[in-house]
Amino acid sequence: MKTLKLTLVSAIIILISGFTSTAFAQSKLTAREIVDKAYNLPTGDDMTSNLTMTLINKNGDERVRKIKQFSRDFGKVEKKIMFFISPADVRNTSFMDWSYDDPGKSDDMWIYLPALKKVKRISSDSKSDYFMGSDFTYDDLGDRKVDDDTHKLLKEETIDGVKYYVIESTPKDPDYMYSKTITWIREDNFVGLKKEFYDEDGELLKVLHIKKVENIGGFLTRTQSEMDNVQKNHKTIIKLENVKYNTGIPASKFSERMMMRGI
Repeated sequence: MKTLKLTLVSAIIILISGFTSTAFAQSKLTAREIVDKAYNLPTGDDMTSNLTMTLINKNGDERVRKIKQFSRDFGKVEKKIMFFISPADVRNTSFMDWSYDDPGKSDDMWIYLPALKKVKRISSDSKSDYFMGSDFTYDDLGDRKVDDDTHKLLKEETIDGVKYYVIESTPKDPDYMYSKTITWIREDNFVGLKKEFYDEDGELLKVLHIKKVENIGGFLTRTQSEMDNVQKNHKTIIKLENVKYNTGIPASKFSERMMMRGI
């Protein structure tokens, strides 16, 4: 669960004043160092949790989905898997993501659709698609590397007595789905609490807000988050419950066979 990518597994998953030159003088860290510290916050060897995903459309209509998710850090690769429990139309659907430590290697992703009885690999061209009707793309669920972007410290800002670094990240790949992101990272613990995503035309597309952070087993855990798609007037709310760390999840949990088998 690195920085603000907010994978649903970590779930996945962030507020503006004037610019002053003194802000840069006060900061002893570069923008990249700040992002690296946020990215590498401790997350334990493994994690399980129950996840509630609420989709809200422009009319205020809600769809609620229940998910069980698991993740484990294998050192060179972090593996994550989730199983949809309800409602009936998505029950037994599963999703798996393998995020590699190698900066030159992109995530491997798979989805199992029970109606087709087949595990489908998510191609690189499909990673900009939205996941299961939510406001998160497949790429948002993956593990974007620190050096995939060029980072710039825009300013340091105090909101409600809390100091933040405000970091602009521009992708090195000109064909990436977002032209840039802007992230608010707390100076005291490097937890990201807000992230703005800008589309290919430089227009604000969506905003991720972390609504609640809890210390669970010694790990700072984002237990409530909200992604607002300002262009579609659509929202996805995610709540984590029954979060457990370091329970010894077996390696066999993260396989295509388990995707088809279910919990």
